[in-house]
Amino acid sequence: MTYTVGIIGLGAMGRLYAEKLSSNGFHVLACDTLENYDRFKSELQGPNIEILKDGHLVTRRSDYTIYSVEASNIEAVVAKYGPSAKMGSIVGGQTSCKAPEIDAFEKYLPADVSIIPIHSMHGPSVSTVGQPLAIVPHRLVAKDSLEIVKEILDCFKSRLVIISAKEHDKIAADVQAATHMAFLSMGTAWMNNKQYPWVNSRLCGGLENAKINIALRIYSNSWHVYAGLAITNPQAHVQTVSYAKSVTDLLKLMISNKHEELRERLYAAKRFVFQKVIDDPRHSLLLSDDLLGRFSLSNETDDHPKQNSHLSILAIADCWYHMKIIPYDHMICSTPLFRILLGITEFLFMTPNLLDNCIADSLSSYEYRGDDVEFVVAARSWSEAVQHGDFEAYRLMFEETQKFFKHMFPEASKIGNEMIKAINEYTAEQQNVVADK
Repeated sequence: MTYTVGIIGLGAMGRLYAEKLSSNGFHVLACDTLENYDRFKSELQGPNIEILKDGHLVTRRSDYTIYSVEASNIEAVVAKYGPSAKMGSIVGGQTSCKAPEIDAFEKYLPADVSIIPIHSMHGPSVSTVGQPLAIVPHRLVAKDSLEIVKEILDCFKSRLVIISAKEHDKIAADVQAATHMAFLSMGTAWMNNKQYPWVNSRLCGGLENAKINIALRIYSNSWHVYAGLAITNPQAHVQTVSYAKSVTDLLKLMISNKHEELRERLYAAKRFVFQKVIDDPRHSLLLSDDLLGRFSLSNETDDHPKQNSHLSILAIADCWYHMKIIPYDHMICSTPLFRILLGITEFLFMTPNLLDNCIADSLSSYEYRGDDVEFVVAARSWSEAVQHGDFEAYRLMFEETQKFFKHMFPEASKIGNEMIKAINEYTAEQQNVVADK
């Protein structure tokens, strides 16, 4: 059966859904703000897609309406268009935090409408094939509602994960909050240092390539994508505070030269976070230095690792340890960025001698001390914006850093896409090797 799918909001993900669904034979009705009507009317053309002037015209004719709007605006948009939902239809949203989205749907949708939110756990430039796609069957008025949504989404070739809203929000915070904050803080620290890391000979090698590429990838997107998750999800608040505390505590131990205390704390994190890896002789590291070494924005030919505390990555494991998060338990709903972060964190902690080298470098080398101080200041600033629910502060910090790196986005996006593709292929290979053993 051919269904009519409505898309309210034609940002990057809304446009991805509109194009993917229409190209696979579904009749797509889509809208954005009225001032964007003429632009999308000319840009999105095809036999299966109609661009309409508002959400009332979209949702009253759609079998399944998807709200693809910013988390900060979801209630206002649903309040405006929700009452017009077609009788007996299905409605969902794409925000990264489901609690406020579902609250808005329950408040403004007619009682005869099913509520099935979704969340593609990746950005718009990543192939949808094989990526986790969360489906949250919250209210099923008709028994076949869930099957209809699954049938519609089948064309994405994603890995469908049926999950509750509460479980989704907990996992989303676990796999995204500290991940985004780490890379956002790196970018802000580099900006405050007036430092383009790819032209700095101290910042080369596989781990640095991954950090630079992912940080720039995040800053090439829209600020509200990350603000929505961080600010609207209470679990994310807890994580951002924990991460800021971890980077602060670790730096204090470094500058106080407390070697044994620092080593004991990091090894406790290693034992907790990576115990499954330690106990499993079949496990291969998710990433390799050779793989990461291919994807550099730098013209430097010396790819030997330099002295580096890798404070940002040490703090990830420390944060997971204190939050009692086992990252491998969340692979079912993991994002590409989270898998890369887990991969480089695992590489740092599980490669023989590398963790001890980082600990020694953090205590004996002062070359990175200023960088680490800037990173701590940045992490605490991001944490405070999230804690206070300050969307405007978040936006200003994001856009200021974004402007600093903007000239590198085209090249960084190209290399980042290649890196994510290669990493996905490599990790799939590793999993197949383990499965065959």
